[in-house]
Amino acid sequence: MEKFPLTKEGFERLETRLKHLKSVERPAIIQQIAEAREHGDLSENAEYHSAREKQGFIEGEIANLEGTLGRAEVFDVSTLSGSTVVFGATVGLVDEETDEPVTYQIVGDLEADLKVGKISVSSPLSRALIGKEVGASAEVTTPKGTRYYEVEKISFI
Repeated sequence: MEKFPLTKEGFERLETRLKHLKSVERPAIIQQIAEAREHGDLSENAEYHSAREKQGFIEGEIANLEGTLGRAEVFDVSTLSGSTVVFGATVGLVDEETDEPVTYQIVGDLEADLKVGKISVSSPLSRALIGKEVGASAEVTTPKGTRYYEVEKISFI
């Protein structure tokens, strides 16, 4: 069984979602199915079929989350330290062409969200940054061409 990395924060967010599905959404859909059954003929009952379809989706999501959480290798970023870029690090970069500063945290694939500055550990940028120290330059091949970034800061928040 393949393990994959998650930050403690990402793991807790997935765990919260799983608890919500099991304690709120699953009981609600069971209630909807029971109410739809009371309406009689199930073969022509759109409410029943819709509720059953939603139940299948919820059960699939529960199974997926349970599998994901069971295979996760959880890292508590607050316990990490060092002078090189590793999984969980927050990295301050400067684009060497535009001098534009950017900051990213390297996280697991399931918790990556570029809008909030979290990039996947398997992304080209992360792969180029892993192992670099402050002052080092990273070359990243992107669909728009090769970009160069200088590592300005490494922190573990």
